[in-house]
Amino acid sequence: MHALKKGDLPTARAAFEKVVRLRPADAAAQASLGWVLAQEREFDSAATHLRSAIKLRPALAGARITLAGVLAQQGKAPEAEQQLRDAIHSEPGNAEAHRMLGRILSHSDLEQATAELRRAAELAPQRADLQDDLGSTLAQQKRNSEAAAAFSEAIRLQPDFALAHFHLGAIDLAQQDFAPAANEFGVAVGLAPRDSASHFYLSKALAAQSKPTESLRELHTAVELKPDWPEAQIALGLACQRAPDLDCAIAAFQAATRLRPEDPEVFNDLGLALIQKGSAEKAVAEFRTATRLRPEDASFRANLGIAFLQRADFDSAIAELESAIRLSPDDSSSHYNLGLAYKLKDQLDKAIAELLKAIELKPDLADAHYTLGVLYWQQGEFEKAAGELRATIQYDPNYAEAHYTLGTVLKQQGKLSEAAASLREALRLQPDFAGAHTTLAAVLRLQGDAAGAAEEAKAAATISATTTSLQAAEFSTNSGKRLLSAGDLDAAIGQFRAAIRASETYAPAHRQLALALQRQGQGEEAAKESNRAAELEGPAK
Repeated sequence: MHALKKGDLPTARAAFEKVVRLRPADAAAQASLGWVLAQEREFDSAATHLRSAIKLRPALAGARITLAGVLAQQGKAPEAEQQLRDAIHSEPGNAEAHRMLGRILSHSDLEQATAELRRAAELAPQRADLQDDLGSTLAQQKRNSEAAAAFSEAIRLQPDFALAHFHLGAIDLAQQDFAPAANEFGVAVGLAPRDSASHFYLSKALAAQSKPTESLRELHTAVELKPDWPEAQIALGLACQRAPDLDCAIAAFQAATRLRPEDPEVFNDLGLALIQKGSAEKAVAEFRTATRLRPEDASFRANLGIAFLQRADFDSAIAELESAIRLSPDDSSSHYNLGLAYKLKDQLDKAIAELLKAIELKPDLADAHYTLGVLYWQQGEFEKAAGELRATIQYDPNYAEAHYTLGTVLKQQGKLSEAAASLREALRLQPDFAGAHTTLAAVLRLQGDAAGAAEEAKAAATISATTTSLQAAEFSTNSGKRLLSAGDLDAAIGQFRAAIRASETYAPAHRQLALALQRQGQGEEAAKESNRAAELEGPAK
């Protein structure tokens, strides 16, 4: 017994085996040996010795409780339940027997499980673990107030009980009490800093309180502690994508695909992150896997189409987007993207039809109105163009590019006052929009306002001095991406070049300029920009 108290299982086992050989009719020795074997997970041998102990002394409740645990491990729940009922018959006041019976019943009869666990807690009111078990069973039944009371009692009895703090945090999180939830998960993390689940759920509570930096930190820790947890990797990928830290997102989603190679959703997530990064070629491969695993998912095919679109493979984009629409005819986004693909293929009648369908399905789809407006403008249909651009602004008043393009159209119509107003609104929304300053300067010059024109021209030339270079690059790149998505290649290229002038080392601008040049058919220039982006991004992780 001395070895057992010290936790020296091999020595204790040898001692009990010796006693059993010498006195095979010693029920206590048989039970003790069975217990040691159960701790060493030798369940068949453990069950043999425990049955011998019970046969020798049927009222030996401890042996029945240990045997029940072994049987539960072996998946023999009905037999385990019977052993525990026999133990309770022999010792009605045995709290552990009631606890184990409650745990086994929790898989089949929650009401009876609750009764057994409540009885266990009544028999041993100072045991915090029994209150925690009771709370867990109540939580399974959505009896959250009672569960919270049980967890709180467990914490009162044992303030350093990390699992009880975790469970109470889970109740608060389910009830959307995010601050108390974060507090309880924080305590759990402090008490058990290597418990990945506590860090993971603390991240959820922090995210719900709009604390993305702190939430991301906890997710990183959860993944470091348990890298083979796919849910944590996926959550980390999504959080990094929002940050945005695309290298982190891609690495997390790649880990998730290794952990869940048959889950199409994680391949889709990875593809979306790669699209966001501008790695269309790699994205295509991931979306292909997603569609192979779930061929009838329209969203996966639509995303594959977008990847082809970004890669300037318009025929493949059209094929996939048409497939997506056959699967989901009322998806306005797929019609919009198909219209864009047709536009870039110069199949303008088809492009207009798809854009109009997208607007029919979703009248407030601002991007569809904008793209249609750009298309009409490029065809010289200025009234139609202005109408669509005004619709864009109606649904998205903060769409700076729409105000800018409307101003350009109105300038070409000779409506100089209206043009100036639209361009000024574009600049109010995006002061670093160099193209808008330049066009406004031209409008003012036509109006005879030489001083105003000179001021706007100067503003266009000195934008980089009015904001940080990186901010200017980000503004111009984001604006260019929107113009590119609408198929306005010249304007998009202008914005990307402006971004590069502001910060030559801003890789996303080079990457997006490469895409725009590729679509314009300038393959050599596109390759140069793509190579420069790769240099700035560094080696792939």
